[in-house]
Amino acid sequence: MVHGVNCGGWCFETFETVFKARGYECFAPDLVGHGADKANGIENLAGVGIADYLAQMRDLVAQLPSKPILVGHSMGAVIAQQLAAERLAEKLVLVSPAPRAGILPSSSPEKRLGQDLMSLGPFWTRAFDPNFEIACDISLNRLSPERQRRVFESFGPESGRALFELFFWMFDQTRATAVDTKAIRCPVLTLSGSDDQVVPVRTAKATAESYPGSPFWVLEDHAHMVVVEDGADKIASRIADWLD
Repeated sequence: MVHGVNCGGWCFETFETVFKARGYECFAPDLVGHGADKANGIENLAGVGIADYLAQMRDLVAQLPSKPILVGHSMGAVIAQQLAAERLAEKLVLVSPAPRAGILPSSSPEKRLGQDLMSLGPFWTRAFDPNFEIACDISLNRLSPERQRRVFESFGPESGRALFELFFWMFDQTRATAVDTKAIRCPVLTLSGSDDQVVPVRTAKATAESYPGSPFWVLEDHAHMVVVEDGADKIASRIADWLD
């Protein structure tokens, strides 16, 4: 399970509980500078990019006895697709998938988020902490105020370079978020919350449409942080049914 921006392996706790009960062995690692390592995130994440996260996950997958099912959330869904394109996945589950290179923003909130990043100056040269008000507005918008605060306290810094590569891929000469979708031959499932303000349904659907014939689920009354929202256990069970 590959987490997204500002998160850590902790965000998959509910998914892990469900999948383990169904007989799966689960791994939900922290990307460098995230999760248990978030205290050092500002220092360790400056200059870190998607390619570094990908290399970390590639090394982990190489240690497994067989090809894993990859579950990627948000930014993690881009990394999961890149691994699958290298034929390193048995099946692929993309939850609220951040757009890879080539997918343009489809909503005003997405464009506004890009403008907010540009207002920070050369943000790609450093790492920085998340903003509570922005998080509540665009990613934690389906959580109660109490749970918004609790989940946000688990958030950590993010690499500005990684955000640049995600949101401004058209200017990234390294094409760090590019995915060779035609190389992905395994089954793919994509799901998106109806109230997602970070990666709205239309943008998530553009990811799913790259895999003809693959299912695309719209989860009513859910937003970007599907994996920690109320009902995450039911969503995980539905995913497990699809996997089976």
